[in-house]
Amino acid sequence: MRAVIYREFAKLPAIENVPDPTPKAHGVVLRVKATGLCRSDWHGWMGHDPDITLPHVPGHEIAGIVEAVGKDVSRWEIGDRVTLPFVCGCGACPQCMSGNHQVCDNQFQPGFTGWGSFAEFVAIDYADINLVRLPDELDYVTAASLGCRFVTSFRAIVAQGKVAAGQWVAVHGCGGVGLSAIMIASALRANVVAIDIGDEKLEFARSVGAVDVINATEKKDVVERVVSITRGGAHVSIDALGSPDTCYNSIANLRKRGKHVQVGLMTGDHHCPAVPMDKVIANELEILGSHGIQAYEYPAVLAMIESGKLDPAKLIGKTISLDESPEELVNMNNFAGTGVTVINKFYLNGGSNGESN
Repeated sequence: MRAVIYREFAKLPAIENVPDPTPKAHGVVLRVKATGLCRSDWHGWMGHDPDITLPHVPGHEIAGIVEAVGKDVSRWEIGDRVTLPFVCGCGACPQCMSGNHQVCDNQFQPGFTGWGSFAEFVAIDYADINLVRLPDELDYVTAASLGCRFVTSFRAIVAQGKVAAGQWVAVHGCGGVGLSAIMIASALRANVVAIDIGDEKLEFARSVGAVDVINATEKKDVVERVVSITRGGAHVSIDALGSPDTCYNSIANLRKRGKHVQVGLMTGDHHCPAVPMDKVIANELEILGSHGIQAYEYPAVLAMIESGKLDPAKLIGKTISLDESPEELVNMNNFAGTGVTVINKFYLNGGSNGESN
């Protein structure tokens, strides 16, 4: 199969022909129909993830067709249209037994703990626990865009933040994670303030539900501006980027007893950012993380899409070919463009991988 592979961190990946994967007894092989290009892939390529061993194939936001099935798999057959969360649970550890597959003790993450989906095929472990059946109406590109940023934001807003109608929500960073969080919070009838450093992204944020925006390069005191707009501070604040500044601001702009949810990755030199702990104590603030979502929670997301309350297709900025993806990957830290980028063409002639939808 053709796959994007890197043999050194922070060096331009190449497209190579590598052996097709085979499924484990509890796993499947998917024919990749679409796969998102995510900032987490960039972090992995930079060497920020200790689970990655070289050589490596990135990619973890996946939609496709079951191509081969392991002997112990009971719920899936060849030809099934599926997606999956980027954190796959084992189904047997204490975390999974409590329903928290997203923090599984033995988690499998395609594109991190194993080879990923920047390829024609990808092997997925623990298939019966982790695969999600796609509705016929949902196309592969949109389904792939859910796999990390959208569902992680869904859990951040719904399960962790417990956002309710009428509350104020601040979202720091308007990339794929932030735009997803804005759309979801708005669908729950919350009032969203979006913060970014680019006017184009802020206008896009307005188009998916933000009621006000702040350009952090023009408003030096972001915290003061959020407190003013929200008349006392946000009830829930999301760091959707993952930097010392956005993390600090997201905590500091909360009203009393507010909730900060960290979604953006904090890696490398940023893994221990400064926290305004005086505010956390005095105002009884909550600091929470959001790390993926359980496969069994997907029906709630899909139901909101089916009803029209959520339209993740609006967040797709562009689709590209596998051949274009190495350059796109290495340039992700430039934060160019708006919306989510999805790979949906895997052959040299630019064609898709099998059926069209």
